[in-house]
Amino acid sequence: MNAEQPTRLDWFKSTYSSGEGGACVEVAAGRTAVRVRDSKERGAGPQLAFTQDAWAGFVADLGRDGF
Repeated sequence: MNAEQPTRLDWFKSTYSSGEGGACVEVAAGRTAVRVRDSKERGAGPQLAFTQDAWAGFVADLGRDGF
């Protein structure tokens, strides 16, 4: 793989999200980071990037708080 070529990401939306186009986020796990974006801004919209450890901690905290 050419280092200058971006890796294709497979984006996933929560099964709790409705098909109504409301406030949904999508998540994609890359080789070096987990990315999060607004499902309405798919093209060139902004993305947040988290290290895999930070994302795992975030998800673990959600489970502890009963979300």
